[in-house]
Amino acid sequence: MFTSNRTKPASLLILLLSLTLLLAACGGNSNKGANQNSNEANVSPSPDASTEPASEKIVTDAAGNKVTIPANPQRIVASYLEDPVLTLGSTPVAQWTVNGGVQNYLQDKLAGVPTLDYDMPPEQVASFEPDLILVSSEATAQKGLYEQYSKIAPTYVVGDKVSNNWREALRTIGGLLGKSEQAEQAIKDYEQKAADSKAKLTEAIGTKSAAVFWLTGKNFYLVDEKVSSGAVLYGDLGMKPSNLVIEIPEESRGNWSPISLEKLAELDADYIFILNSDKSAGDTSIIDGPVWKNIPAVKAGNVIELDSNSSWLYKGKLANERIIDDVMKALVK
Repeated sequence: MFTSNRTKPASLLILLLSLTLLLAACGGNSNKGANQNSNEANVSPSPDASTEPASEKIVTDAAGNKVTIPANPQRIVASYLEDPVLTLGSTPVAQWTVNGGVQNYLQDKLAGVPTLDYDMPPEQVASFEPDLILVSSEATAQKGLYEQYSKIAPTYVVGDKVSNNWREALRTIGGLLGKSEQAEQAIKDYEQKAADSKAKLTEAIGTKSAAVFWLTGKNFYLVDEKVSSGAVLYGDLGMKPSNLVIEIPEESRGNWSPISLEKLAELDADYIFILNSDKSAGDTSIIDGPVWKNIPAVKAGNVIELDSNSSWLYKGKLANERIIDDVMKALVK
């Protein structure tokens, strides 16, 4: 998650990190209602599904709500689910924002689309006159908010468990929108791109280890191996997680785990990828310090500094494709 191109205040970045950790913490609450009536529509398509006819369907969402999905929704609110909606060829009527910051990597497709505050105030949602509301996290629809949203338009809670897995999110939303074939094809296309890139990367540098850091507010955060850019780098492209990634206890892991300078000094990685929001804010005190400069990968010049407006803190087909492109540009000559 990033700020806009114009301003990157530290308070915004801390809020973004807090939201990331909150979404990760809520991931265990998404199985409610999983065993609902078998007569309800199943929104998970089979790989060989034919194009579904446009028809109304009744489904059960991650929070256990029965939802009637319109046949061909045109005005979709999908805050923080813009990546899969865009991948499926639809453009939402509003886009996620926090303190004026947006998902910059999507702005080539969302230019001119008005913003919707990250906590989705019902009156603001209603102003867009949606005919379908997709909610990424159970937490966003709690404390009576779901009831308010559902009075505006049919509201489907995708849930943290599905939202945190971009492939399943794409399949689920594809099923809702009658675009299961498109969802499966998009995943197939991505897998091919990842496989081709992995082969080229391995040929260029062999099997090397890497770490991905976000530096913000003079604090380092290390991406987990199973989410966001970590899932792409280690899972899709075959690079090895650094020792610091492996050593974090499973019960202590978040999407981005804080790393002390003392622990950072123990880093053993061939390459470092870093999103340096402090540098963007004009603060270079940490990377000019002795701990950072004495890390072996830094001494070897194997640090890839990433644009703090890039997609590396996000997940989704569009986000991940750009992460792959960044890795290939940096390491495959």
